Amino acid sequence: MKTSANMTILLGTFGIVLVVIAVMLGSNFFNVRNIVSMGFQIPEFGFLALAMSLAMLTGGIDLSIIGNMNLAGILAALILTNSSVIDSLGEGLAALVAILVALLVGLSCGGLNGVLIGVVRVPPMLATIGTMMLYSGIGMAITGGRGVVGFPEVFMVIGNARFLGIPIPLFIMFVVFMALSLALEHTVWGRSVYLVGSNYVAALFSGIRVIRTIVLTYLLGGLMCGISAIILISRVNSARVGYGDTYLLQAILVSVMGGISPQGGVGKVFGVLTSILILQSLSSAFTLFAITPYARGLIYGLMLLAIMMVNYLYARNTRKAIKTQF
Repeated sequence: MKTSANMTILLGTFGIVLVVIAVMLGSNFFNVRNIVSMGFQIPEFGFLALAMSLAMLTGGIDLSIIGNMNLAGILAALILTNSSVIDSLGEGLAALVAILVALLVGLSCGGLNGVLIGVVRVPPMLATIGTMMLYSGIGMAITGGRGVVGFPEVFMVIGNARFLGIPIPLFIMFVVFMALSLALEHTVWGRSVYLVGSNYVAALFSGIRVIRTIVLTYLLGGLMCGISAIILISRVNSARVGYGDTYLLQAILVSVMGGISPQGGVGKVFGVLTSILILQSLSSAFTLFAITPYARGLIYGLMLLAIMMVNYLYARNTRKAIKTQF
């Protein structure tokens, strides 16, 4: 009931946002160039938001998603800009190796988070703050704060090509979102994720392999960061520490706005996807209005606080209604 109510509110909000934007911006917003531009920007953030949502479903959080993404992107970029590697393997094979490296780095970083949280039992916030600093520190040590630029054309196709006029990264994102949505709703792992997030102790005594569930969930989150890294660096033709710093707050915002409970165990991937579309529409509108990044951060922070307050009041009223029935 709560999920359906949240989706109704989300879809209604999306409709209102589009109507307001249409009135205020009209064809400045609703034109092919702007829509396609949004289509290229959504996936890199969408995968980070999905990584955050997966962590939150288990009752945790992943503050290391940006550091993970940037480290994966930097290591992939070093392969793509290594002339000896390209000369020996060729551009196509070097690009494939770079993609595999980014995915493996993302998985490894996510796996470390999962082990710290699931096996060592470090609180998720403390664990991922630590790994956030670790991943960013490694990236800074490798690059010295400088950007790694100049990739082969074959690699840049990933983040810039279209199919039937639609950005290829957008296709990839929708496929992954659909697959994870089905996995969460129709597999043992998915049901375990919801139960672990709802009640850790009950999941433990129910015979669920709690540690494996947590580690696997953070592994998948790390994989999402690796995919995001590939899309981002191929789109902008560079990699460096600090890319996507503003995405962390936005990932938390869209997860909560999409119906993912910060306490865990509640929420759907479709809600997160709808929330991403709302936020991207607002972000594009803010750009057209020339709103500064500082003002955007203020707006996003206020939105997050407002959403959490609404969720709290909704939950309190629901509990009161249940009590009155008995």
